[in-house]
Amino acid sequence: MKDWLGNAIARGELIDDWLSPKRQTSLALLRDSKWPTRRTEAWKYTPVKAVERAALAADARDRDVVAKESKQYSVDGFPEFGMDSIRIKFIDGVPSEDLSLLDLPKGLSIISLAAASSDCNSWVKDAYASIKPERHLFGLVNDVLAEGGVIIDVEEGAVIERPIYIENVLSKNEETHTRILARMGRGSKATIVEHFHGNEQSLNTGFSEFALAENAELEHYRFALQYGEAVSIGGGHFQLASNAILNSTIVGFGSDLSRLDIDVSHVGEHAHAKLNALYLLNGKELFDLHSTIEHIAPNGTTVENVRGIVADRARAVFNGRIHIHRDAQKTLADLNNRNLLLSDKAEINTKPELEIYADDVRCSHGATIAEINKESLFYLQSRGISRANAQVMLSFGFINELVDQMPNELMAEWLRPQLRQRFALMDVK
Repeated sequence: MKDWLGNAIARGELIDDWLSPKRQTSLALLRDSKWPTRRTEAWKYTPVKAVERAALAADARDRDVVAKESKQYSVDGFPEFGMDSIRIKFIDGVPSEDLSLLDLPKGLSIISLAAASSDCNSWVKDAYASIKPERHLFGLVNDVLAEGGVIIDVEEGAVIERPIYIENVLSKNEETHTRILARMGRGSKATIVEHFHGNEQSLNTGFSEFALAENAELEHYRFALQYGEAVSIGGGHFQLASNAILNSTIVGFGSDLSRLDIDVSHVGEHAHAKLNALYLLNGKELFDLHSTIEHIAPNGTTVENVRGIVADRARAVFNGRIHIHRDAQKTLADLNNRNLLLSDKAEINTKPELEIYADDVRCSHGATIAEINKESLFYLQSRGISRANAQVMLSFGFINELVDQMPNELMAEWLRPQLRQRFALMDVK
């Protein structure tokens, strides 16, 4: 598998564009990086063999043939995103239409990463790969290889009413690397939705960086709904200035390998972050969620709730870490991970962590793993509900609290049918 990393480095050395200085920095770090094994703490429960299988399939693909195809893809049965939105669609890392033709409201700029230049986006050169920590191996790969993606700039005081919806379609035997870089100006408000889907063998890295200035508000969603043989490794990385507000919702399905790293840095006082995440796994799927919250400035708050349902022989990994720095006095932070096992062969590895160096804080963390309550199951069956439907009802109730907390009710209504369909397909032993 080191051959794939070496190949990625070699491909990165051939890219010469206005981001080359940033890419070179990441290339230097990659050359000194070790391929993750079971002895690598961050990958202890997540083998990366699926990356090799997907990479070999992508290498065998005749790309000359691909270029001539019409690129007509289904959306894997997902309902159309019916909300009035600013819609951007990527098919295997390539935008399906010219982003310069988007109908954008005043105060919002969206430019293709490939079409941008250092002249018009000097702030991008400073922000690119600086919000995302350097410790993420596949993030470094994305730094080097990402040529598809968008740069989103919300001006100071702008309130963008329509959600910015970014769809990523992953198709068979493709390897893609996409990037989102967003800047929220002082006092601005916006909603950004990232949606990944595809069920065939593919390899994708998708990383996003968000810089929130003072008093900015970001409503963020990441729907990591790829499944089957798709290999998807990505991250969302947020930097919060004073009084910035982040409300983020993550929904994940499992696949051969699905890994997501979330980083939130409170660099200004009185910043607030709310993170809700849920994952639904079946078959032999794997989903790995790592989150790190850095409280650097005082008076910040973080509330993180993560819930997972794991069926059949699927495996879930959650590692949540909250780091309270010495100067981050008056911090309030809460981390909770609850999991529901639907099979005696399902597996969950959970590790919530608190690392506190300030002495005037209020912090808590916890994790639970349980099975469906047999008394509740019996009660529903005694009322004429089938066992399968009763299990779906109880499972949905377990995660519906987080769905109800989504700020946008229309977004929640779009998501609920997909979750119900997912429950109906889950194998309960």
